[in-house]
Amino acid sequence: MASWKNATTLDRAATLRGVLRPAETAEHADLRRDAPVSEGLRPFVERYWSVRWDLTGRPPFRSEVLSHPSVNVSVESGTEPRFGFAMPEALLHGVVTRRFSVDLTGAGRVTAAKFRPGGFTALTGARVGRNTVEPLGDRLGVPAARLLSDVLRFEDDDERTAALDAALAPLATEPPGAYLDLLGLIGAMISDRDLVRVDQVAALGGLSVRSVQRLFAAYVGVTPKAALARYRLQDAAAAIDAGEVDDLAGLAASLGWFDQAHFSRDFRSVVGVPPSAYLLRARSAPGSAGPP
Repeated sequence: MASWKNATTLDRAATLRGVLRPAETAEHADLRRDAPVSEGLRPFVERYWSVRWDLTGRPPFRSEVLSHPSVNVSVESGTEPRFGFAMPEALLHGVVTRRFSVDLTGAGRVTAAKFRPGGFTALTGARVGRNTVEPLGDRLGVPAARLLSDVLRFEDDDERTAALDAALAPLATEPPGAYLDLLGLIGAMISDRDLVRVDQVAALGGLSVRSVQRLFAAYVGVTPKAALARYRLQDAAAAIDAGEVDDLAGLAASLGWFDQAHFSRDFRSVVGVPPSAYLLRARSAPGSAGPP
């Protein structure tokens, strides 16, 4: 079995992938994803993140993320409603099976905890629907009103994330053994680009494919095949955004697609545009060096 600790010691660049067109996002919002997590929570919470923006009097900006198969808990405030809810609000975001899009309008701020895949269920025992955003209520075991009060009383992002961590820390328990097995597999799936099939993942963990499928069903809420495809698509988008790609066929082959046509179909179905269009836009983004 791959060590679950691999999931907590990965290259940060790998676990921070997902924001589409990050250079454009940086022009409109201040995103931070570097706040520390208490030791007891690390098996469950991957990181805290925060974002703030002020587009008052300016057009909205659509932020898009190719999300990890993870649950997020956010404390949000701002001048405009978000996801159909008046601000401020504590929200529970389920695993997103497509790209996640939100229009940033007016002025707003978010402080959030990104759980590891399966981490929310392992910590709370609660299941969260896919592609859902709903008021947190009592699903976490900490009253939403308390989270709002504890977090929003601070102005500084570091103090806000520290307050969120302090509120969650007492919830930490000994992680279930099956969940630790899952984390070991997740760590390998994120970091090893050669893993492109579920049977490879199962063999790495000394498990049957069916056992891996049951682990994902119990904790994550999406299939291991879907999660693996998401990680490889994140690799593709990150390579394009970093200016590392001038051969899309070669990129597709390196990430396990049989041909560029299948890669383009899968990329477009999730990202919303074909990789050729995404590459063209990345080359014209602020700070880009242009075509290689």
